[in-house]
Amino acid sequence: MNQEEAKKKIKMLSTQLEEHNYSYYMLNTSIISDFDFDMLMKELIDLEQDFPEFASINSPTKRVGGEVSKGFKTIEHKYPMMSLDNTYSIEEIRDFDTRVRKRLDEAEIGGSDLLRYVCELKYDGVAIGITYKNGEMVQALTRGDGVSGDDVTANVRTINSIPLVLKGTDFPAEFEIRGEIYFPHKAFAELNKLREEEGEPTFANPRNTASGTLKMKDSAEVAKRNLNCFLYSLSGADLPYDNHYDNLMAIKEWGFKLPYVISKPTDIEGVASFINEWDVGRKNLEYDIDGVVFKVNLKRLQEILGFTAKSPRWAISYKFKAERASTVLNSISYQVGRTGAITPVANLEPVLLAGTVVKRASLHNADQIARLDIRLNDTVYVEKGGEIIPKIIGVILEKRPSGSTPTEFISTCPICSTTLKQKEGEVAHYCPNEDGCPPQIKGKIEHFIARKAMNIDGIGEETIELLYDKKLIADVSDLYTLRYEDLIELDRFAEKSVQRLLDGIESSKQITFEKVLFALGIRFVGETVAKKLATHYLSIESIRAASLEELVEVEEIGEKIAESVVRYFGDEASAALVQRLQAHGLQFKMIESDLELKSEKLKDLSFVVSGVFETYSRDELKAEIEANGGRNASSISAKLDYLIAGDKMGPSKLEKANKLNISIISESDFNKMIT
Repeated sequence: MNQEEAKKKIKMLSTQLEEHNYSYYMLNTSIISDFDFDMLMKELIDLEQDFPEFASINSPTKRVGGEVSKGFKTIEHKYPMMSLDNTYSIEEIRDFDTRVRKRLDEAEIGGSDLLRYVCELKYDGVAIGITYKNGEMVQALTRGDGVSGDDVTANVRTINSIPLVLKGTDFPAEFEIRGEIYFPHKAFAELNKLREEEGEPTFANPRNTASGTLKMKDSAEVAKRNLNCFLYSLSGADLPYDNHYDNLMAIKEWGFKLPYVISKPTDIEGVASFINEWDVGRKNLEYDIDGVVFKVNLKRLQEILGFTAKSPRWAISYKFKAERASTVLNSISYQVGRTGAITPVANLEPVLLAGTVVKRASLHNADQIARLDIRLNDTVYVEKGGEIIPKIIGVILEKRPSGSTPTEFISTCPICSTTLKQKEGEVAHYCPNEDGCPPQIKGKIEHFIARKAMNIDGIGEETIELLYDKKLIADVSDLYTLRYEDLIELDRFAEKSVQRLLDGIESSKQITFEKVLFALGIRFVGETVAKKLATHYLSIESIRAASLEELVEVEEIGEKIAESVVRYFGDEASAALVQRLQAHGLQFKMIESDLELKSEKLKDLSFVVSGVFETYSRDELKAEIEANGGRNASSISAKLDYLIAGDKMGPSKLEKANKLNISIISESDFNKMIT
């Protein structure tokens, strides 16, 4: 593969993975199996290693996860909730063991002689981190994006298997315990039976229902659903033992529900036996699992092994092969995404698979249809690994009806009939009618009102759908023309909800210029780029007047971004939209208070912030850097002045900073610099 091909492939994979991340973490749906997601991620990791010059600082490979849900208070995790690398074969398990032993031997402490693993089941639920102080629960956070999570303490308190007050007295004064909240099969079946009796639609699967339940606003309703929880790890300064297994045994004495199945094999072959045992035994469990997790037992060996940007090097999960079934493809429909991307969906003869009835499956794109040669009335294999929308993995050719013809991908948008296009380097087909195609218009409005943009309270996807269908809004500027009389007559709107929405819209007029610029949805202008442009040009008029050459001169603004900005402001419809928003009173220039500095003590200095800190969150620390004239860099390079190192900082950053002779300072050192 040459450089140009690699560049295009990296861009395509990054776009796909971000979309799947958003669907899974924000919408609680998935259009791709775990295996396929992991294979895409592995392909991107390999390409970025071979062609590091094309690896973006915002690559999905750097992410722990995706974004934090709206609607609950967002709090930063004291200990980041990282994800685990996945394997799918016993050979990969043995490779992992070899890597671990090599690292420990290189540390020259005889670590591999002390190596033991702890095996646990991988529960298919919702990750939770619960903090206890002086023996009482004080906080419960969802995973969120791994750095910050949603405060769901009130709902977690309703789960009977989670103690509110601990037993005994030998627990640490403060610690965090993590686990998985799940729906037992019996409770899930009873819930669906009740919904059937009440004439309501049944839920698709336990995992997504547990996730939705945990985000319900009424904790009394949560209590009725009989959620359960297994706890499987402990974090804190004064843990009772120096190893994972004994700490797990200790939590039983404090009143926690320990998983029923935990093993401590003597070698990697014992791990393989555990995997084989539960690949069969999982069918008899009262809850869902999708694999096995195994971890290095001794804490000091874990510290030596450290972390990658995404996951610990001392733990890994083995994921079971997804279940499959065969059924008939009745028809193919086409969906239009918020970016205009067209996704084909197979409508199937209903078939029971992994405990739920499957009626639809993702076909992904035209290339996938052509590769599998999928045709109407084919008998196909469908695979599902826990997601709502499974995928077709093959065709049973011997059952193909005579006279069948190859599937032709549509050439026009199924919603607005515009001729479809393909963007260079991408396999997806797109509808280019971004200002006239309803799904794209509604998608832009959803982006505009999002928490990281205008943060308009009281409005969501369903409300946007309703307002658009009632012709009350046709673009984001129409939100500012909504009146009480327009809304009070609509379904699901009462006086309180109408006022909340109108107050949210009015409050958004005070949102700062950089967030307004991000909310416009200019292609390639994310949060960081919007802030760079806003602080450099200070007003929308100055950005609009800037040439391509001038934009490229701005720090971190490349040619691709500059071209997109020039294109946006050269478009008549976009320019008219900005004028309407200006007339409604939105902030389109930086105000003096946003530009005032506390000092210039950090002028011309650049910083990278990494780890967990005592007196600051990472965002607060970055704000202090900018408030004192410094600059936040996106990655460690030879041009960096300082790395501010907190607790639990990833070893790779530390290693790179040392290699480049970057000054590494503590939180205390930083405070001395600005006081």
